[in-house]
Amino acid sequence: MAGSGSGVRIDGNTLRLPGGVAVRFVRTLRLPETGTHPLPPGLGEFPVRRVADYADTVPDEWRARGGVMLPVYLREAMWLSFSGTREPAALQVGVGKVCAVSGRPWSDRLARDPQNYVVLPRQPWLDGINSGKGTVRQFVAVPLGLGATVEGQVTGEEVWGGVQLQSFPLKEPVLAEWRRREREREEARRRTLSAGPAGGYGGPAMPMMASAPGGTPPMPAAPGGAPPPAAGAAPRRAAAMGLGVGGSMRQEVYQDERPLSDWSEEPAGRVFVHLVTPPEWRRITGEAPPPSPVDRAAYTRAGLPWYDYYDADAEDLAPADTLEGVKPVGDWLGDDLDPWQPPSPGQVTPLKDPPGKPVENGEW
Repeated sequence: MAGSGSGVRIDGNTLRLPGGVAVRFVRTLRLPETGTHPLPPGLGEFPVRRVADYADTVPDEWRARGGVMLPVYLREAMWLSFSGTREPAALQVGVGKVCAVSGRPWSDRLARDPQNYVVLPRQPWLDGINSGKGTVRQFVAVPLGLGATVEGQVTGEEVWGGVQLQSFPLKEPVLAEWRRREREREEARRRTLSAGPAGGYGGPAMPMMASAPGGTPPMPAAPGGAPPPAAGAAPRRAAAMGLGVGGSMRQEVYQDERPLSDWSEEPAGRVFVHLVTPPEWRRITGEAPPPSPVDRAAYTRAGLPWYDYYDADAEDLAPADTLEGVKPVGDWLGDDLDPWQPPSPGQVTPLKDPPGKPVENGEW
């Protein structure tokens, strides 16, 4: 999979992988590391930039790996949104080249025992590693070198950091049959609507999938807040970041209902997502990083919603043994000094199923 073409593009702050896969990185509030909580709300999108556009200022190893980058604060939490994915796809999610679903090393093949991918669009989002029955441990950014990342705890070393994504489409005959059935469903829906009250369908409007479960508007990409780096400035080693884990939340990672043979044996596209500290983001891009998220006490006082996601018809994957034992970042970095403000019961909203240039790929 080395080379300049990955089939991945940036659309705003959305990564689009081949096969119609859409991935956004959403800022959120860090959960306490004890107890199990509902899904936290979204605080807008992380800005995403192509590494190749900053070849003069990124580290050499980043240029070699290609991909994209985004700025993240120490101990900031994130989740991955897959809304906007149009057709069925299997998506592998790696954290430091450790599978976030199975806990196994990164692989160029799909596997079922244990399952090493999420199924889109059935899986609307992923907030963390699959670490317990019906729960995940929240993705939280930490620097490499402390051993606090999932990568460091599972493999004993920290080499890669970042996030890795790889998409697999359905095989052509299976995809053609899926498209045929979708056309039939759409035709049946139109017939039903045309038979409704005069003047068109009079029912309530279907809600659109928000940019984040909290419904907050996406965080716009920060305008250039600093002069661009001098032409020809020598790249230096950036402060690399990876993902550790924070608190536990109620979220299922759904078991694939298709036979493994339905999926392509080769990935259609992949991308390496580098995590950059805010000072390095400013140095590399010349842009001001987004401000740190509002503290959760203020968010809770505002009465904004948190979410419980469930799907009674889907089966949850069993937790991976290697991921169950990953310790939270607080065990490595010390206690969180920001006091926890739990949402009130009225703030927790149940949810169900939701109705540019190519990114360069490299050696990783």
